[in-house]
Amino acid sequence: MKHLYLIVTFLFISYSYGQSSQNNGDIDGFRMYPNPVTNSKVYISTSQNGPKEIMIYDVLGTLVLKTTILGKELGLNDLDAGVYVLRVFEKDKMATRKLIIK
Repeated sequence: MKHLYLIVTFLFISYSYGQSSQNNGDIDGFRMYPNPVTNSKVYISTSQNGPKEIMIYDVLGTLVLKTTILGKELGLNDLDAGVYVLRVFEKDKMATRKLIIK
């Protein structure tokens, strides 16, 4: 039962935190599309379009993918369908969003 409360709490926090676009330190011009992902690719663009360090966590908070991209395209072939938390670092800024893979 504790796991259920933990999962519900994590989803609520990640949803409310991920939906705010006015966070201090949020990446300027951050866009992620499509969401939900259906073709194993997601595109991440920013105003600076610099190198981005990507971390993806499952609903239990386990790091499932860590990579760096130079362009906009991120392949998600290794991830199963589900809900994830995507964290993007570019220079000294960070953005966190909910990511759904169908």
